Amino acid sequence: MKTLYIECAMGAAGDMLMASLYELLPDKEAFLNTMNGLGLPGVALEARAAKTCGIAGTHMAVTVHGEEEVEPAAPDHTHGEAQEEAHLHSHEHVHVHDHEHHHVHEHPHDHDHEEHGYDHPHGEEHTHDHAHAHHHSTPGHIAEIIDALPLPQEVRTAARAVYDDIAKAEAKAHGCPVGDVHYHEVGALDAVADVTGVCYALYLLHPDRIVVSPIHVGSGTVRCAHGIMPVPAPATANLLEGVPTYGGSIMGELCTPTGAALLAHFASSFGPMPVMTVEQIGVGIGTKDFGQANCVRSFWGNTREESNGQITELVCNIDDMSPEALAFACGRLLELGALDVYTVPGTMKKGRPGHLLTVLCDADKISDLAREVLRYTTSNGLRVRRCEKYFLEPSAGTVETQWGPVRVKYARGFGIRHAKPEYEDAAALAKANGISYQQVLEEVLRKIDGNA
Repeated sequence: MKTLYIECAMGAAGDMLMASLYELLPDKEAFLNTMNGLGLPGVALEARAAKTCGIAGTHMAVTVHGEEEVEPAAPDHTHGEAQEEAHLHSHEHVHVHDHEHHHVHEHPHDHDHEEHGYDHPHGEEHTHDHAHAHHHSTPGHIAEIIDALPLPQEVRTAARAVYDDIAKAEAKAHGCPVGDVHYHEVGALDAVADVTGVCYALYLLHPDRIVVSPIHVGSGTVRCAHGIMPVPAPATANLLEGVPTYGGSIMGELCTPTGAALLAHFASSFGPMPVMTVEQIGVGIGTKDFGQANCVRSFWGNTREESNGQITELVCNIDDMSPEALAFACGRLLELGALDVYTVPGTMKKGRPGHLLTVLCDADKISDLAREVLRYTTSNGLRVRRCEKYFLEPSAGTVETQWGPVRVKYARGFGIRHAKPEYEDAAALAKANGISYQQVLEEVLRKIDGNA
């Protein structure tokens, strides 16, 4: 099984992830040519040889009009209506407010610029004023940019999903609707390059399994327009809910919102490196000196195809329940946490017709659901079977049709990919446009297959 293991001992940023994956690609020049041909205004990618603590790797410089985007200090806004501002620390900036406008910033600098956020203590002190106009982009505008990129549909779908996750995390952090999140135009463009670059590299590598280490998020605080905020920043923390993370002694923001969103979206699982035969190692290097190797490492190789989970079956025979009562019991068991419940008709002792009831659940639900089976059925006992299972890792995306968007469920693993349109979305479009469900389904599948 082709396996990608991503080591995040120093967190992750979009450009560092892209650089580590770039080193694994068989045709690096073709990747850069494609990324530089996307038509993003003024945006260019350059793979630069770099070292960190003597480790050689690649720094992926993403420039806009010839300048590599850097993290500015959070400015004080004094131009009219009060507005909240947060920063997406992997180059893009986010504003939360209720209007689009152009404005001028004047702010002093006293910091070192780095893709890992704001680290002020040892930057060369300098103060100057500069004025520049920014156009703000909404999540919808970013989606339009991504949809227009000359990349496979699967790449665009993944990039949109990552951006949707970032916008939701920022909106949750600021307690506002997703539509009130706005990106600086320039910062947004180079962030689009980061996100689509990672999505495209993974599309080209096409791993069967992606395992990510626990993520080092850093410690201390980060300065934003809101004031001093803790590390991980609120949006990053929201994106990493349910993901193994740790802090440590390094002061600063190591994992950016973009890095967090990409890892959370693509990871099949999180944990230590699996037993694998490593064929290549990609090293993506940041520019900041933390006193230890500042890099993301991607290990590419093979793991033995083995079961990737366990499941429990609770099984009993029932021959004295009405169909209505059995259906009610099945519904209640699903509501109480069963993964699946189904019945198979059969012939019981003395020739009586009956059913074989099977309840699928996780191991930690065995005791609770066993009691519920006995509570809601007439069975006086049941059997417990602990099984290994093979399963494809689920993910989700959206496909645009001529009638509107349709959500798609994906499942990948073991060299296999399944894609299934969301029935409710396809049915709603069919009904609204007076066409058959099959017409919508065929267009969605055609777009998925044609751009795979």
